[in-house]
Amino acid sequence: MRIFDPHIHMTSRTTDDYEAMYSAGVRALVEPSFWLGQPRTSVASFTDYFDSLIGWERFRAAQFGIRHHCTIALNPKEANDPRCRDVLDVLPRYLAKDGVVAVGEVGYDSMTPEEDAVFAQQLQLAVAHDLPALVHTPHRDKLAGTKRTLDVVRESGLEPGRVLVDHLNEPTVAVVADSGCWMGFSIYPDTKMDEHRMVTILREYGTDRMIVNSAADWGRSDPLKTYKTGLAMLDAGFDESDVDKVLWQNPVQFYGQSDRLVLDELPGFTPSGETFAGNSVLRGGGSGGAA
Repeated sequence: MRIFDPHIHMTSRTTDDYEAMYSAGVRALVEPSFWLGQPRTSVASFTDYFDSLIGWERFRAAQFGIRHHCTIALNPKEANDPRCRDVLDVLPRYLAKDGVVAVGEVGYDSMTPEEDAVFAQQLQLAVAHDLPALVHTPHRDKLAGTKRTLDVVRESGLEPGRVLVDHLNEPTVAVVADSGCWMGFSIYPDTKMDEHRMVTILREYGTDRMIVNSAADWGRSDPLKTYKTGLAMLDAGFDESDVDKVLWQNPVQFYGQSDRLVLDELPGFTPSGETFAGNSVLRGGGSGGAA
């Protein structure tokens, strides 16, 4: 099983997580810029964070055999803080960097007028920089927020096939499927989606434009939820090609639109131990390769 986790916040994770992810088959990931859990009070704190995403975290992932990419944006939660708005002026510098494969996370938290303006402006940055966009749907009033998200996407002129609408669930998947945008699902231990609900959605809607991620961050989350979703798909009767499409081919196809993905094996990398306890369940045993 080869895995590309298309949304995971490794800044919040440990080296043990990297080792477990590699052993489970993760060979590449995308880390979206996000809210760190405490309000940032200046543009400089954002630029330090962005620098770590394109530098240090990319280097750290490579020590564990994993190709690291990121997305850059002013996130929806902090779009409401006037101290943060000047971040928009520095984004173009980062959107031109190697390893930056989309504008994101953008979208809504509380669906305020400030979020409207910042969302629309950042979609225009995606158009200007020829990058896809990763969109965050709100945690509250999700269906209304998702519909409003799709309206803003249509107004932006960004092609639906270059937009990934994330954190979907059963009430929101149909409207995104109809829009032509990619559909993202975050698999969590307690909230959002779990792997068994995800399998039910895949049975109903198929595997096209479907993106599954762990979105693991500083809260209770699990960086192996992509792997566990793959197991649940196999147990439900999906074949290995279906699993590969959802966990590898789809995220590669979406983020590949940036022309910045690097998926070859890391030169000189030797894993300290490739055996993962769950891999014997994988109808084939090995943890897979990178392409």
